[in-house]
Amino acid sequence: MVPGSRSGRDGSYRMALDDPLDEHEQSEQVLEWLRANGAGLIGGIVLGLAAIGGWKWWQQQQQREQVARADQYQAAINAIEAGDEQGAAKVDALGDGVYANLASLELAASQAAAGQSAAAIDTLRGIKPGNPAIADIVDQRLARLLIDTDQAEAALKLVDGATTPAALQVRGDAQYALGQHDKARDSYQQALTRLDVASPQRQVIELKLTEVGGTPAKPEAQS
Repeated sequence: MVPGSRSGRDGSYRMALDDPLDEHEQSEQVLEWLRANGAGLIGGIVLGLAAIGGWKWWQQQQQREQVARADQYQAAINAIEAGDEQGAAKVDALGDGVYANLASLELAASQAAAGQSAAAIDTLRGIKPGNPAIADIVDQRLARLLIDTDQAEAALKLVDGATTPAALQVRGDAQYALGQHDKARDSYQQALTRLDVASPQRQVIELKLTEVGGTPAKPEAQS
């Protein structure tokens, strides 16, 4: 026997303490942990699965609603183009939002083309655009109709702070209708400076500028 070593029952007992837990003991520890934490663990898994399922359901619901709205929009456009009396009702059924705004713009254009200026003005005034670009288009179209119906002052208020070439042109039209030729000339000149040289609208604005005593600047020659 080597001095300092331990054998027999005492030595075997020491080895048992130093050995890893056997499979039975490991299983018992796992079961004990599950008994203590199992409810919270299962609850978390269930909540996680519910959240994932809820998110997928919400996405599918949103997609179905978008498809339905698109179908409603197309039905309204078809009715407007066909001259159906139900076109306005179909547009109203769209409520608010981008589809409703676009359909209303189409309805107003159809009404204006049919000589129903008052109806077109009412349609445009009923639009509630959340998009600045659509709001600018609505103001321009409404201002044009107001000018055509001898309401140039009201039209000028809509485009008084104009910055885009199209809106500046409408502002000039309103000022011209009010006899404010100097101001109209300034508006047309501003529109031209902001307009691309190749724009088809350029010639129209140049003619208007000439009519109020302005001289269109010659485009700079490109090297």
